Amino acid sequence: MPEEALAKVEQIYQSRSSLAKELKSEGKKIIGYFYGLTPVEIITAADLVPYRISGQIKETVTEVDTYLEVIACPYTRNCLGLALQGKYDFLDGFVMPHGCDNSVKLYDIWKHNIEPAYAHFINIPHTRSQPAHEFFLAELRTFKRSIEKFIGREITEERLSEAIKLHNENRALIRQLYELRKEDPPLVLGSEVLKIISSLLSLPVGESNELLRNVIQELKERKAGSQKKPPRLLIYGSELDNADFIEMVESSGANVVMDDLCFGYRSFAADVETTDNPLKNIAERYLDKLPYPRFYVDRVGTRQEDLEARFGYLQSYAEDFNVNGVIIQLITYCDPYAFDLPDIKEFLIEAGLPVLAIEHDYTLMSIQRLKTQVQAFLEIIA
Repeated sequence: MPEEALAKVEQIYQSRSSLAKELKSEGKKIIGYFYGLTPVEIITAADLVPYRISGQIKETVTEVDTYLEVIACPYTRNCLGLALQGKYDFLDGFVMPHGCDNSVKLYDIWKHNIEPAYAHFINIPHTRSQPAHEFFLAELRTFKRSIEKFIGREITEERLSEAIKLHNENRALIRQLYELRKEDPPLVLGSEVLKIISSLLSLPVGESNELLRNVIQELKERKAGSQKKPPRLLIYGSELDNADFIEMVESSGANVVMDDLCFGYRSFAADVETTDNPLKNIAERYLDKLPYPRFYVDRVGTRQEDLEARFGYLQSYAEDFNVNGVIIQLITYCDPYAFDLPDIKEFLIEAGLPVLAIEHDYTLMSIQRLKTQVQAFLEIIA
């Protein structure tokens, strides 16, 4: 049986904007957004198409040097460079959550120079206290009103609840997809999963769910999946939205069976509650349930207990997916992940997991240069 759904995924992945442009020609409005911290339910409830903005590591973006210093995050520089080249002209607007300091700067530069019809910045607290919850809920009300003004109509609670249901279904399907990676060998490669997620995040959520169901069915019917390889890895770290890094790791002799990435499991691990107050439920999901390093967590107990509270979920992933090694990949100048690096390495090593921490500048050349380090690491844990 031909893998029709997977073939469609590959087609979308190779040209993510083509389908969005097609939807735009049919009258749909496309709203680009950054990071898994953006409450996409509100965008969907407005009958807009949320489109996850990504970079392109194979693209040279020298235009950006005029707007962002070279010591800024290479990922944000790349995305802005693509926009300056006109690669994101199909977007009707964009939303930027406060992911890090670079995102604050990027929002202003993008808004001023690209001049989208709609732009909104969501200020997200760094703590999870009660005042932080009240502040963030007020921020989401402001976001909702700004979209209502853009579309010229109210977003009802009923529409918001419907959007929550659709996105929860999407997350549940992604978790089903990840279950297929528990097999040995896994039924789906890590690089394939990233391509699938990247493709899904350029579609309306209803179409995304339909494609994902077909993909899962095809994968379950596969006669021959990946090869069995002793190293079973978890990838953790900075924004990773291109499959080239994981393909490099897999070609070095490992199976990437789990991840904790913004363009991966992290964005789909937790649902929005479906009780009476949909906007409050959305606020609680994005503030409380996503383990981003940009959040400050109060220290608890001893140092070991503190590390367990912050990173224990990674040990659970390792046990559930039979992981025997972790690669931490950091984009140069990515401060939130760099600040956590010493602690997370200590915790994982204490948990008995070998760790390789590597840094790259979000270019294909820098990723290819890392292959020797990856191969040496795999020899240790094989």
